[in-house]
Amino acid sequence: MRKVVIAGNWKMHKTQAEASAFVQQLMPQLDGVPDDRELVLCAPFTTLDLMANKLKGSRVKVGAQNIHWEKSGAYTGEISGPMLQEIGIRYVVVGHSERRQYFGETDATVNARLKAAQAAGLTPILCVGETKQQRDANETEAVITAQIEGAIADINQYNLVIAYEPIWAIGTGETCAAEEANRVIGLIRAQLSNSEVSIQYGGSVKPANVDEIMAQSEIDGALVGGASLEADSFAQLAGYQQR
Repeated sequence: MRKVVIAGNWKMHKTQAEASAFVQQLMPQLDGVPDDRELVLCAPFTTLDLMANKLKGSRVKVGAQNIHWEKSGAYTGEISGPMLQEIGIRYVVVGHSERRQYFGETDATVNARLKAAQAAGLTPILCVGETKQQRDANETEAVITAQIEGAIADINQYNLVIAYEPIWAIGTGETCAAEEANRVIGLIRAQLSNSEVSIQYGGSVKPANVDEIMAQSEIDGALVGGASLEADSFAQLAGYQQR
C-alpha cells in the first residue's frame, strides 16, 4: 500500500532558535492528523542534530537536503550518509531542481547520491521536473522519462520516495493543475518496477490547494517549500481533508 508522505523543505531558512520554536508550535497541532501520514521536515545542516533530538520518538521524521556519494574524503562543504545516519536523520532530498540549476547536479550524480543514501539506511526523496521552456516545447514527458531512467538505475525502489516538481511552479505561486500533476505522476509510476513507490507533488503547495492535490489518484503526498516554514501552515498541510 502506498504511503502518504508530507515533507517540508526548509531550504536555507531557520536558525537553531527558529527551528526550536517551530517544533514547539507544531507538535500540539498534529494531534488530529491521521497516523497513516508520514510527516517529514528537511532542515538545514546546522539544525539537524537539534531537530533530531527534539523530534525523537515523535511522529515527525527529520530529513537532510543533500548527501555526498562518498562515506568520507576530501570533499569540502559536503556531508556523508554515515554522518546523517549517526544523528538520527531518516530522509534526504536528492536532485532538487535548485541543486541541478545552481550546483551542477546531473542525473549521474543524483544516482550516486541515491545509492549513498540507501547504503546509509536513509530514504531518499528523488526530485524530478521540467522547466517552463521544456513544457512549452512539449518536452515534459521526455525530460521526466530521462531523469527517472538516469536516477533510478540499480536503485532499491522499495526504499524510495519521488517528488514531481515542475520547476516553473516552484516558488512562483503558479501551481500545476492537479489533474496535470496527476497525469505526469502516473507516467512516472509507469516507469517503475515497484508501483507502490510514494510519489509526491511539489510546487507552490499551500493549505488553500492541498485538498485538491491530495484528492488525485496518483498523488501520494507533497514536498512543500515556503508553506512549510510556518508551523500553522505545515500543520494544515499535514491535516489535509480527504475527499
